Amino acid sequence: MGQQIIVIGAGSWGTALAMVLADNGHEVRLWGHNKDLISEINQYHTNSRYLPDIKLPEEIIGYHDLEAALEGIHTVVLAVPTKAIREVLQKVTGYTDKPLTIVHVSKGIEPDSLKRISEIIEEEMPKELLKDVVVLSGPSHAEEVSLRHPTTVTSSSKNITAAEHVQDLFINKYFRVYTNPDIVGVEIGGALKNIIALCAGITDGLGYGDNAKAALITRGLAEIARLGSVMGANPLTFSGLTGVGDLIVTCTSVHSRNWRAGNLLGKGQSLEEVLENMGMVVEGVRTTKAAYQLAHKMNVSMPITFALYDVLFNDKSPKEAVDSLMGRLPTHEMEDLSNILGESRN
Repeated sequence: MGQQIIVIGAGSWGTALAMVLADNGHEVRLWGHNKDLISEINQYHTNSRYLPDIKLPEEIIGYHDLEAALEGIHTVVLAVPTKAIREVLQKVTGYTDKPLTIVHVSKGIEPDSLKRISEIIEEEMPKELLKDVVVLSGPSHAEEVSLRHPTTVTSSSKNITAAEHVQDLFINKYFRVYTNPDIVGVEIGGALKNIIALCAGITDGLGYGDNAKAALITRGLAEIARLGSVMGANPLTFSGLTGVGDLIVTCTSVHSRNWRAGNLLGKGQSLEEVLENMGMVVEGVRTTKAAYQLAHKMNVSMPITFALYDVLFNDKSPKEAVDSLMGRLPTHEMEDLSNILGESRN
């Protein structure tokens, strides 16, 4: 039997997930702050700004009034950029008096506080209004999900029953959902892959080839696993959908806004020019700052992340950053694996 679900965030990913839920027979409310966009969704069943040429199911009802959209709701899908999550949750808590299951689908880490998104949710939501926090993450471009192309993702929560509930809400013949109890690993993999995708775009923008990208993805995965393991993640998570799977799709696809942003940087544009041209949030930029801070705090070696940080925030040229990475002292590849596995056993 279908349920009433609100998707907060009418961008490409929120809209695509609303389509999945509508296809599964749920009553879907899609909230957005842009009145014209919401009117378009309700009148024409399209979202031409974020998913052009896609016809939305008529079961998706757009809302601009968040209080009205939350009435009678028990499950919230949070599909807004990391930087907007606190503000949105503060509004949600003012409009509900019943415990909610929050399903977040964003991928980032908050700079300065260094909190994962599930930790932000737990901090902002009063305990009596928060039933469960679930992460839905994996290699999943909205453009392909909206075309109902085969996609697989992972549902993760401290409460495996909650993860399985979200699995049941979303799974269908084109959108397969697995469960994983390692919420730390799932969130870290989803957030940090955007850093490596920015770097992959840079190498392509510089005109380097497949050798460089293969090395970047492989060594980037080692960095993600190193930091994630120190933070308490299961190293095996990074060999799954939310680790290597998400990393591959984000580093190799023109659908990836992080890859596109990096590509423009590699071609010589400044960060300010890139963000202006993109017109959408590039999560990897803020996440690079957060990962840089985390790595220093936890004494974790992350040379690719540090090199990107210098490009984004210290005016280092992309070519200089690549040269500095290639010129580092020799080391043993297998030391990384041994160190990561050692961290997981400690």
